[in-house]
This record gives sequence, C-alpha cells and structure tokens, in this order.
Amino acid sequence: MRPVLVSGAAMVTVLAGMTGPAQAAENYGQYSQFAARSAGQHWADGQAAGQWTWKPLSATTSEISWGDPKKWPPSYAEKFVHDGGWLMLDGWRDNGTYYSVRVTKEQIGDAKCGNLRTLATSGRQHYVKWDIPAAGYCLKAWGTITEESSGKVVDFGHTQIWTPPAACSNRYLGAQTCIKQWESWWDNQGSPGKPIARRLERDQYIARGRGMAFKIQQYYPKSWQSEARSYWNW
Repeated sequence: MRPVLVSGAAMVTVLAGMTGPAQAAENYGQYSQFAARSAGQHWADGQAAGQWTWKPLSATTSEISWGDPKKWPPSYAEKFVHDGGWLMLDGWRDNGTYYSVRVTKEQIGDAKCGNLRTLATSGRQHYVKWDIPAAGYCLKAWGTITEESSGKVVDFGHTQIWTPPAACSNRYLGAQTCIKQWESWWDNQGSPGKPIARRLERDQYIARGRGMAFKIQQYYPKSWQSEARSYWNW
C-alpha cells in the first residue's frame, strides 16, 4: 500500500487470533480484488476517511489509487505487477510524475522476522506472495525511490509481516475472512544523504472477496483506526 510519507495522505488493522491455514488455491487476488475494477471506502469518526480503487491495466498489471472521496479522482496511483509467485511494486505516479521503486536488498523470513535470507538485490520490490501460504512470513526491503521528472532519489526501508487467512469483523460489514499485513515504512525524504527515519507503522486487514482496507489500525505517527463500510465494482 501507499507509503504516506511521499504523498502526504493518510492511508490505509487490529484483531487477534489469526489462526488457520490458507485454503488450497487461494491467492492475494481473491482478497485484494487486484484484477477487477473494484473500489471501497473506509470510515473513521463517523465519516469517510478514505477511498481506493483498483484499475487493471493488463492481465498482470493493475494500479490502485488512494485518496479523499470528496476530491476524487486523486493524482496518486500505485502500480503493481503480478510476476509468477509474487506481486511486485513497480512504483507510483503522483503530481504529474512517476516514482520508480527499486531495491538494493531484500530478505524473507518467518513471521517473527527470524531466519532471514536474501531474496533479491535489485529490481522491483517483492510486495506479497501471490499464493497465500499456510504460515506467516516477513519481508524486508531497502532501496531507492526515483522521481523520474527530476532524478531526485529517496532512500527507503520497508518491513512487512503477512499473516494467513483468519476470521475478522468490523462494525459495518460483520464477519469476514481476512489476511493481515503489518508494515513499517522508513525513508529520508527531505533529508537526502541522512539515515532513513520511521514514517509509518500500521496493520491492515484485507477481506476475501471484498478488497482492501477492511480494517486499518495505525500506530505511528499517531494512533488511528478506520473500517470499511462499502465495496463496489465500477
């Protein structure tokens, strides 16, 4: 999902008891609705806190936009590519330019970020496994974000923990089945050459057959929560 640091918009989780293996043949697309013209709104404090839409560009590529439903459509959209067993993050467009994401080091490990091993040292970011495994796993990535219009480069670090399908619920849509993403995003935007600093930490629950942002619990830079209220196709 979109790192708030670069675009400055709040985005898009906290339920316990994530247990049970993934069903055979389940994949990220069935939960996220990556390949469909799908959309949804998540609410906080009694009002719409954000909206998202997937826009498929080809059989393997799709863009997801996040933004304020009152100011739709946004200029922002992330570009993801389904490549074999992975969904890869290529970058995003915003403010009339494209920001390409390329890694210099990636690691994969268990759900506690132990037993880490090298996954890649170049290319697009490995964002999530396409086929959902029975056990949780950790992904760590470091690399650069390049603003193509200017050549400006930002260093980033991104840690994710993905948890297998389990029961979830929210106040608007009741009981569902979700996968959970915990993520922590770091970068040195505004301080080139300086060490990266934490910008975002949150949980996000993605509901089977529904889509993104079923429930979001942000921990940093401030505590904040939202829940999906509606999903639709367009």
